Amino acid sequence: MDGTVLVADDDRTIRTVLTQALTRAGCKVHATSSLTTLMRWVDEGKGDLVISDVMMPDGNGLEMLPRIAQQRPGLPVIVISAQNTIMTAIQAAEAEAFDYLPKPFDLPDLMKRAARALETRRRASAPRSPEPLPEAQEDLPLVGRTPQMQALYRLVARVMNTEIPVLITGESGTGKSLIARAIHDFSDRRMLPFVTAATSDLAGMDGPSEIVSRARGGTILFDEVADLDDAAQGRIVRLLDGFGDNAPRVMATSQGDLTARMEAGAFRQDLFYRLGGVTVKVPTLRERVDDIPLLAEHFLARAERDGLAPRRFTDDAMELIRAYSWPGNVRQLENMVRRLAVTASEELVTRDEVATVLGSQPAVEPLVGGGEGEKLSASVGKHLRRYFDLHGGALPPPGLYARILREMEAPLIEIALDATGGNQAKCADLLGINRNTLRKKITDLDIRVTRRRKLM
Repeated sequence: MDGTVLVADDDRTIRTVLTQALTRAGCKVHATSSLTTLMRWVDEGKGDLVISDVMMPDGNGLEMLPRIAQQRPGLPVIVISAQNTIMTAIQAAEAEAFDYLPKPFDLPDLMKRAARALETRRRASAPRSPEPLPEAQEDLPLVGRTPQMQALYRLVARVMNTEIPVLITGESGTGKSLIARAIHDFSDRRMLPFVTAATSDLAGMDGPSEIVSRARGGTILFDEVADLDDAAQGRIVRLLDGFGDNAPRVMATSQGDLTARMEAGAFRQDLFYRLGGVTVKVPTLRERVDDIPLLAEHFLARAERDGLAPRRFTDDAMELIRAYSWPGNVRQLENMVRRLAVTASEELVTRDEVATVLGSQPAVEPLVGGGEGEKLSASVGKHLRRYFDLHGGALPPPGLYARILREMEAPLIEIALDATGGNQAKCADLLGINRNTLRKKITDLDIRVTRRRKLM
C-alpha cells in the first residue's frame, strides 16, 4: 500500500495497532483521539484515506462525513464502530462512507479494505451528495454485534436504493418482514406506500392491478411466497411482466427453501428468477448466540418503557437462555422476556424462573446436550432423499459414499477453524483428532485457513 492514512479513535490500543500495521504495509500514518484534530488535518489537505471511530469524546464521526465530502471530494472514509444496530451501517452508507466495519474487527480484513480504498482514491471521481435519512426508529429491533448481523446490515445498506428485487429468507421469527420494512423506510421510496400483498389480494382479475395501484411506485412485499399455490404464483409473474413506468420496488420473503421447492416442481422457475435479484438471508438466533444477551436487554428495556417494573437476568439465568435452541427465534425470545418482565417476583430474574417459562415452550432440543445428532441425521436424510429423487429413478454416479463424506467433512472443519480463529491446535482438540490428521484434511479438502486477531 502507498499513501497517507488519518486514523481517529479514542482507544489508544486501536490507534497503536492500526499505526503499526499500516506503517508496515508502507503507509504514512497520522493518528489522533480527537475529531477536531482529524478535521484540521482534512482541511489542511492531508491524507489519502480516513479511518474513524463513530463515538468520539468531541463528537460523532458519522456527522463529519458530509463535511469531509464537501471539503475533500473523493477522500475515502472507513467507519469503525462498536454501535450494534442497523442504523450505523445505514447512516454510514447514506453519508457515502467508503466502508463500514463493526468492532471488534478483523485486522487483516480492515487492511484489505484500506488497500482497496487507497486504490479507489487514485481513480475515483467525486461521490454524489448524501441525502438525509428519515428520523431514526428507536424501537427498530434489528440488533446485533455478531459478524452475521453486521454482514446483514452492510448488505441492506447496499441494496436499499437499488431497483433490483430482493428475496429475504430465514426461519419464522427471524425478522424477515422487519428487514423488508427497513429497506423501504431508509430508501429513496420512503415517502411512498409499503404494501404487503396477501394471497387474497392476488385473487380475481383485478387483484394484481389493485396492488400496483395501492403501491403507487413504492414497494410491494410478497410475504411467504413459498406458501403460494401455482395459480397465485402465475398471477405474480404476469403482474411483474406488466410493470411499466413508475413501477414499484418488489421484495419477497420465504421461510422455505425456494431452490429446493423449484427443483421439486413446487415453485415456478420463472417467478424464482424474477424475485431473486438479491437474496438476503436472515440468520437464526442459533447462529448468533452472542447477540442473545443484547436482545434480552433490549426487550427488558422496552418492557420498562412500557410501564413494567425494571428487570435484570442473573448470570446463570442468562446462561440458560443462551443454551436454548430458540426455534421461534427473536420473536420467541421477545415473548419470553416480556412474560418474565410481568411474572418475575424480584428485579433479578433467576435461572429457575427462566427454566419454568422455557419448560412451557414447545418441545425442542437445546443447543447443548443430547439430541443434536438426531436432528442432524434427519436433516441429512432429507437432503439425501432429495438428491436421489433428482436423478429421476436412475442411480447417482458411483463413489457416492466418499462424495457425501467429503461434503460433510469440509464444512465441519471450516466452521471449526472459524470458531477457533484459525488456530489449528485448538481446532484439532475441538474435533478430537490428531493435529497432523487435521493438516492433511485441510490440504486434501483445499480448505483455506485464516488466522484472525480481534480488536475490542
